[in-house]
Amino acid sequence: MQIVKDKTPAEVAPKTQETNLRARVLIIEGRFYEKIADELVAGAIAVIEERGASYDRISVPGALEIPQVLAQAVDTGRWDGAVALGCVIRGETAHYDIVCNNANHWLMEVAIRHRMPVGNGILTVENEAQALARAEGGRDGKGGDAARACLKLIEIAHAFQGQGA
Repeated sequence: MQIVKDKTPAEVAPKTQETNLRARVLIIEGRFYEKIADELVAGAIAVIEERGASYDRISVPGALEIPQVLAQAVDTGRWDGAVALGCVIRGETAHYDIVCNNANHWLMEVAIRHRMPVGNGILTVENEAQALARAEGGRDGKGGDAARACLKLIEIAHAFQGQGA
C-alpha cells in the first residue's frame, strides 16, 4: 500500500485482489445459541478457506466471554487477526443492553489497544428469526462478512508494515 497525502479515501484505499492471504485467524465463537453459532462459523470458515488463510477456533459460552479470550490471545502473537462470532437476543430485562454494550465495547477496546484486526460478527437482534436470517447464507451471511472484514484489516496491517509505517 502506498500512503498518499491530499487524496480522497477511495484514492488512498489499498487495491487488493482476492488472492491467497498468508494469515492465521482466530475464530472466537460464542455458543449460547448453538444453531446460530454453527451458521456464523460456517460462513466465516468458508471465506477464510476461500482466501487460503488458516484458522483456529475457540468456543466460549456467550458474547461476554469473547473479548476476554481475545485479550488473552493477543499477547501470544500466534494470530494475525480474529473473527468474533456470537449472538445476543433481546429479552425482557436490561441484561440484553448490558451484554451488547459490554461485549462490543471491550472487543473494540482490545482490538484497538493491541492493534489486532478483528471482524465483529456478534449479532444483536430482537428475536431468533432475525438472528437466523442474518447468520444463514454461508459466506454471504454475517459470519462471512465478519471474516471478510478481518481479512481486509489484516491486508491493511500487512501493507502498513511493508511501508515501515
